[in-house]
Amino acid sequence: MHMHELPYPPVPGARATAVRGLRSGAVFETTDWVAEEVPVALVYNGVSHAVMLASPSDLEDFAIGFSCSEGIVDSPAQIYDIEVQQGERGISVALDIASSCFVRLKDRRRSLAGRTGCGLCGTDSLEQAVRQPGALRAGAPFGAPAVSAALGRLRERQLLLGVTGASHAAAWCTAAGEIVLLREDVGRHNALDKLLGAVSRAGLAAGEGFIVVTSRASYEMVQKTASAGVCLLAAVSGVTGLAIDTAQDCGLTLLGFARGQDLSVYSYSQRISLENKTS
Repeated sequence: MHMHELPYPPVPGARATAVRGLRSGAVFETTDWVAEEVPVALVYNGVSHAVMLASPSDLEDFAIGFSCSEGIVDSPAQIYDIEVQQGERGISVALDIASSCFVRLKDRRRSLAGRTGCGLCGTDSLEQAVRQPGALRAGAPFGAPAVSAALGRLRERQLLLGVTGASHAAAWCTAAGEIVLLREDVGRHNALDKLLGAVSRAGLAAGEGFIVVTSRASYEMVQKTASAGVCLLAAVSGVTGLAIDTAQDCGLTLLGFARGQDLSVYSYSQRISLENKTS
C-alpha cells in the first residue's frame, strides 16, 4: 500500500491514520490527520469528579475554565495546583483546590461522565439543571462590523479543524474584532471552557471583548460565557429558547447565525450597533 506524504505539519490534538476510499470516482489510499478524542478525568483533591471526552490539548486551560464556569471554584485563585497525568486509558488532570470549594463540590454529588452533548448528564436535581448567571455590567456597545471582522479571521486560526475537519472553536475578541485567543476541541463546551481558562490565565479584561463560537448556542454556552463576565456571545449556528431566556435575564447579547456580514440578535439588542460602519 502506497501512502502519500502528509499535507500538513503535526497539530496538537491530531494524529495520522491510514485511509482508503473514493474521490471523484477514483480509488485513493493515503495517510490523513484525524482529531483525537480521549477521556479526560478532572480530579479535585484526589477525588474524580468529571470524565469528559475531549481533545488532548490545552488541558490546563480546560481545567481552569471548567472549574470556574461550573462554579466549582469562585475564582482561579482557589486553584492551587494543576498536574496533567497521561495514563493508559486516558488523561487525568489533578487539581488542588481550596478546602471550602472541595466541601461544596462534594455536597453537590454531581457526576458528569461523558458530557459532550446535552450538558446535563448526571445532574441529580432540577435546581442544578439551570443555574442563572449574575447580572452583567452595562458597557459600551459593540459594532456588528467588529463581529463580522472576527468571523472573517476565525477560519484561518482553526489549525485543528484545518487538518481534521472535526473540531469546534471558541475565540475571545477585542471590541474592534481582533482575535486575541482561540481554543479548539472536538466538543463545543470544551472549546469554550478552554478559551475561558486561557482568558483567565492571560489576565485579560474579559468583559471588554466578546466571544465567537463555531457551534450552536445552547443554555450552557450562554451560562459559561456570562460566568466569565463576557457580555456578547456570537454563534455561527442557531440558538435555543432557553439560551435566549437566560441571556435576556442576565443582560447578555446573544447572536446566532453569525456568518459573514449576517447575524441575528436574540437578546439585549441595545448592546450591539447594527449600523454598517466601524465605531
